[in-house]
Amino acid sequence: MKERERIRQRLIADPRVVATIVTAVREQVPAYAALDDSRLHEVRAIAAWALDRLLLLWVTDGALTPADLRRFRGIAAARAADGRPMQAVLRAYRVAATVMTDEVAAATPPPGAPDAFALARMALTTLDTLSEEMATAYTATSEDLTADRDRALRLLLDDLIAGRHASIGALTDRAARLGRQLPDPYCLLVAEPAGADGTGMTQEAAVGLLASPDGQGGDTTALTTVRGSRAVLLLPAAAGASAPRALGERGLRGCAISGESLDRIAVAYRLAADALDTAPAHAHHPERVLTDGDAQVLALLGGRPAGTPEQISRLILGPLLQPGRRHLMDALTTYLDTGSANAAARRLGLHPQSLRYRLRRIRDLTTRDPRDPWQRLTLDIARTIAH
Repeated sequence: MKERERIRQRLIADPRVVATIVTAVREQVPAYAALDDSRLHEVRAIAAWALDRLLLLWVTDGALTPADLRRFRGIAAARAADGRPMQAVLRAYRVAATVMTDEVAAATPPPGAPDAFALARMALTTLDTLSEEMATAYTATSEDLTADRDRALRLLLDDLIAGRHASIGALTDRAARLGRQLPDPYCLLVAEPAGADGTGMTQEAAVGLLASPDGQGGDTTALTTVRGSRAVLLLPAAAGASAPRALGERGLRGCAISGESLDRIAVAYRLAADALDTAPAHAHHPERVLTDGDAQVLALLGGRPAGTPEQISRLILGPLLQPGRRHLMDALTTYLDTGSANAAARRLGLHPQSLRYRLRRIRDLTTRDPRDPWQRLTLDIARTIAH
């Protein structure tokens, strides 16, 4: 027993062992390869605890206690909630057990044959027990989540916007079990009351945003949740086009992000939430919501740019950057420099009506009116960094 305890003390004191376990799990179990830093921290903590417990069972010839089993069941329930496949979780434990036995075998001096046999027997028995307990807890939690489908869908979106997921594949499978398909391309809409009365959003109000103005049901593929005083909706990109009218009619304002990929929904949410936090009052308009371009400009003005200058220019100016529309870009630049359509027309040698027609074309192509103070600012910033 003394030799076993000596080896145990050395392994649990060496941070390299846990790091080796985590690295092996990430390399051999695809569901763990794309985990973000917050989830990796949890994996490291579980690996350190499990290593300590299994080695102690080896030293004492013991078995898993009721407290151990409760913890393993809790881990399985959490994995069911975040959509990580159970087979991947159990494979991760088998990989970890293999690394642990390799580390014990590499000890100097190595354990004798009886101790090595005891380690193998303990590992097999423990893996068998925890596999049964975890599979049962995982199945029960999955059934509970599926039974409470609305709550499960809210939790799915909560995990998406918080970045709590192993991979998009796992989330897609999780959505499929709930009868939904993640929209791709998508629009992430964050909405809040336009007034300053402190009234927040409820889940019922968030779901109500999906209904059409005549009270009929709207998009049934969207996901909704509430964060603080704001509603968060994940919509198909096409459905996001009707957002300005829907919000304006309900006395709301919002920010719609549609330029990020599915694996960056958490980034899209932070962009939208930060935009609503920092946008001046005149940036909001009853007939439009803030978009990716507005959010990127606000991030840039706040000293925390979330995109490159090229990306911001493309989001704001869009079609104006095409070679065949150079005349529209010249009209915009001159209008911004002179401050009036008449002055811009004189500088360009155009009739004022021709200049105003070009400004209308710019508005139609970019959905930004150069005469609106906030939209003029975003256009000015975009054309400045474009050059």
